[in-house]
Amino acid sequence: MNRMSSRIEFNCLPTAIGSMPHIDPQEACRLVLKYMPDIPPWPQLPQRCFEENMYAQYSEGFPGLSIKGEHIYIDRSSNFDLALEQFYLNYSQENITSCAISPEYAAGLYAFLNMGSSRFPIAKGQITGPITWGLSITGNDELAIIYDDVLADIIGKHLYLKVLWQERALEQVCQTALIFVDEPYLASLGSGFAALSEEQILGFLTEVLEGISVTRGIHCCGNADWSLLLRAPIDVLSFDAYNYTQSLLTYSEEVKGFLAEGGVIAWGIVPNDEERLGKETLSSLRDRLEESMAPFTRDGISFRQLVRQGLLTPSCGLASLSPEAAEQALELLAELSANLRGRYIS
Repeated sequence: MNRMSSRIEFNCLPTAIGSMPHIDPQEACRLVLKYMPDIPPWPQLPQRCFEENMYAQYSEGFPGLSIKGEHIYIDRSSNFDLALEQFYLNYSQENITSCAISPEYAAGLYAFLNMGSSRFPIAKGQITGPITWGLSITGNDELAIIYDDVLADIIGKHLYLKVLWQERALEQVCQTALIFVDEPYLASLGSGFAALSEEQILGFLTEVLEGISVTRGIHCCGNADWSLLLRAPIDVLSFDAYNYTQSLLTYSEEVKGFLAEGGVIAWGIVPNDEERLGKETLSSLRDRLEESMAPFTRDGISFRQLVRQGLLTPSCGLASLSPEAAEQALELLAELSANLRGRYIS
């Protein structure tokens, strides 16, 4: 598989998964630019309002969508067939405005896009993945829509239009973009929680990922089947290296092949747990990261290659932290990146 990221050496620059604990989008953007100026992510602000959580944020434009309070569901009882027909027309014409993300649903994105004359070499975006989104939204029968043949066929197409719209929006502020498909529910596969075949999972993921023409990645913050994710058309594999390095090590041969093709590993090495974060220092995190990387060097991969083909991130989103702890996490992240690049990148 041709990895687009083979043309980019990220050199363990810092970026983030996306969510921040702030209410004020300007303040969130200020911190993003301060600590991650090379690859700033636009900040998701789920504490600001319900519409900014990772399920609601990408829901606009889905046929039959109904939001009551904090309950999102698809209502097929009223004018659904007409809405479905219009959706497929929009999809066939790649009418991205039909699935635009409005300011009410992404204040952080619009603040990011309106930062004056700022233009970055790379900007990072993110979208909730089709598996996680399809397992979180229900139909009239209160079953996840991913198990409804009609609704399931729309999921990937809907998110495809969303990601295409986002990519075009980010063109305003960057030379190129990096977009992660966030799939926390992939850690639940095989547990009985999600009865989906590997073929179905790859089909859903591929439909969304192939809509991304820039560098594309998958983020999963749990113990996933990494061999399955590495078969998806991705350039970046983002994982929680603070807690789950051992699970990735189980698939060291697949990781080695991924790196040989130019793939990038995003090491989520800064914890997003406030208690653990308070016990970490630059030195302790550097030791932990190098210990996480070391086993992969036994397969003929050098530390220098892992750094060149690496990104550094928090272990997952930061929305659960206090604003002060979130800034501490980003400060440690930036310091660790600078330290690592000083040691391994001449």
